[in-house]
Amino acid sequence: MLNTFTIHEVLDRLNRGECRSEDVVRSVLDAIQRTDGRIHGYLAINEADALEQARAADTARSNGAKGRLLGVPIAVKDVLNVKGQPCTCGSKILKGYISPYDATAIARLRDEGAVFVGRTNMDEFAMGSTTENSAYGITRNPWNLDCVPGGSSGGSAAVVAADECVAALGSDTGGSVRQPASFCGCVGLKPTYGRISRYGLTAYASSLDQIGPITKDVRDAALLLQIMAGVDAADSTTLPSTVPDYQSALTKDLKGVTVGLPKEYFVGGLDPEVERCVQEAIEVCRQLGAKVVEVSLPNTRVAVDTYYIIAPAEASANLSRFDGVRYGYRAAGAADPLDLYKKSRAEGFGPEVKRRIILGTYVLSSGYYDAFYLRAQKVRTLIRRDFEAAFKQCTVILSPVASTPAYRIGQNSADPLQMYLGDIFTVPVNLAGICGLSVPCGMASGKLPVGLQVMGPALGEEAILRTGYAFEQATQWRSYRSGIAKENAGSQVRL
Repeated sequence: MLNTFTIHEVLDRLNRGECRSEDVVRSVLDAIQRTDGRIHGYLAINEADALEQARAADTARSNGAKGRLLGVPIAVKDVLNVKGQPCTCGSKILKGYISPYDATAIARLRDEGAVFVGRTNMDEFAMGSTTENSAYGITRNPWNLDCVPGGSSGGSAAVVAADECVAALGSDTGGSVRQPASFCGCVGLKPTYGRISRYGLTAYASSLDQIGPITKDVRDAALLLQIMAGVDAADSTTLPSTVPDYQSALTKDLKGVTVGLPKEYFVGGLDPEVERCVQEAIEVCRQLGAKVVEVSLPNTRVAVDTYYIIAPAEASANLSRFDGVRYGYRAAGAADPLDLYKKSRAEGFGPEVKRRIILGTYVLSSGYYDAFYLRAQKVRTLIRRDFEAAFKQCTVILSPVASTPAYRIGQNSADPLQMYLGDIFTVPVNLAGICGLSVPCGMASGKLPVGLQVMGPALGEEAILRTGYAFEQATQWRSYRSGIAKENAGSQVRL
C-alpha cells in the first residue's frame, strides 16, 4: 500500500507514472479510517480537501510541474498554522479557531506541492512529554497501545509509525520531536535555532522552539529540512546562512568523522536496554570508520533545572494573549472584562499549562527575576559553551534520546517532576541552540523502539544527517514496523 512508503519512494512512483497523488492520499485516508480510532493520532482530517489538493497536484504534474513534494501527503502538528484548517494547539481555549494564514514552513512545503492531510494530536501548547495533556484525549503508541507515544509531538510520531501518513511535522522546544520519534521508532530532526522560520508556529518558549520533521528515514528528513530552511523576513531570528544541499551530504561511511561520547550522559539511571542499544550503535559507527572520543558537558546536571525556569517564563508571556477577548474560548457569565479574562483562562487551559504559567510568572516576578530567570540565562550560556568546547574535539556527539523506552500511559502522570527529569538528554540541545537527530537504534525486550541521538554544532545539520544516514543504512532498524503499521500494510514490506 502506498501509505507505507517513504517520501522519496512515493515520489519515485509518482514521477514514473505508476500511481497518482490521489491514489497515495486515498491510501493514507484508508489507513486512518482503519486504525486511527485506536491510536488517536489525528485531531482533524478534511478528506474532501485532501483529495482536492491531491487532484490539483496530479493536474500540475501532467502539465509538467516539478515540485519536490508534488502530491506527497504530510501531517501537521496542531500547533502550526495552515490556512483554512483548525489550530487548537491541543487546547480547549482555541477550540473552533481556524487559521487565516500559512506558517512560513507550511508555505514553503505548499510551494513544492505538499498535500496537507490533517492535524495531529499534541500535549496542550506543546507542554508535555507524553501527549496525555491534550484537551482532546490521549494518543497511544502504535507499537504498544498501552504505552505513550512521547510528546509533545506524539500525534505526529504516532501517525508516521502507524503508516497513517508518509511524514509529519512537529515542534521541538525541549525534545518534542526527538523523544516521540525515539518512542515510536521514527526519525526526528530538531534543526539549529533559527534554521527554520517560526512564523506561524504558536509560541511556547520563543528562544527554544523549532519546527522539525518526523519521517520514516533520514533521507526524507534531509529533504523536508532542505525545503523549510532559510531566512524569512517574517522571523527576525532566522539565520541568513546559505542552506546546503543536505541530501548530498548523505554517505554510507563515517570516515573522517569523530564521534564524541559525553561522560555525563552515560551514568546511573539509564535503562540497561537503552544503554545496550546505544552502545551497540556506537560500535556500528566505529566500524563505519568513525573515531570515538570522550567529551565532557559538565553543566548537563543543571540543564533540566535551567530549562524549567526559562521555558515556563517565556510561556507565561506568550500565553497571555489567550484571554477570551479577541478569539478562542470565551467563558459565559462574566461580570466584567477582568472576570472574563480570569474565567476564560481558568476554564480554557488544562492543568499542565496552568502549572507552567504559574511557575513562569513566579520566576519573572519582582524580587525573583534576578534569583531565577537571570541566573538561568547565565547558566544557559555555560551550557552552550560546554558544547562549543566539545565540538572542538569531535564532529558529532552521540547519546540516548531518552533514558527509557516508551512507558505505560498514566505511569508518570501523578509526578510532574519525574516527567520533567525525563528530558535530561534532549533539553541541552535547545538551550544551546544546536541541532539534534533521533534515529532508531534498537528494540527493548518489550518490543519497543530505542532512539540514538546525534547532536551537532550550530548549523551542523549536514554532519548529523550524514552520521544518522550511515548508521541507518548499516543496520536493519528502519525496516522494523509497529503492529498498527503491519496491520495497515498487510503482507507488504516497506522497501
